[in-house]
Amino acid sequence: MRDSEEEGVPEPGPVSRLLGSVSNLLTTLLTIGRTRLELLSVELQLEVRRVTTLLVLAFIALFATGVGLLVAGLAIILVFWDTHRVLAALLVTGFFIGIALVAMLVLAHRIRNKPRFLEHTLAELDADSRHVGGG
Repeated sequence: MRDSEEEGVPEPGPVSRLLGSVSNLLTTLLTIGRTRLELLSVELQLEVRRVTTLLVLAFIALFATGVGLLVAGLAIILVFWDTHRVLAALLVTGFFIGIALVAMLVLAHRIRNKPRFLEHTLAELDADSRHVGGG
């Protein structure tokens, strides 16, 4: 006889051990899931903060640049008003269109090369999947 049986405490049977193992497995899975959700939450907060900051800075930069370029363009047109006002207006317009085209090309490049959304969370989930699958 074993010590636990001598003290009146029966040893757990295979079913109770199986239930204990399943319970431990579920607890582990819930803990892993919670960790992944916390990581997702942190990444979402960081992404929202990053996008908000970028939008505010972009608005300030665009507004200031637009006003500065408008005033510079008007000044150029006024300087050449008596001699070549049409040419000055066309050159200023072409300059603005050139800036717009460059900005659109840079924007398209940035959109194509942006980091994958929730990159770290997805990497952790892939690692978990490989670990659980044994591969």
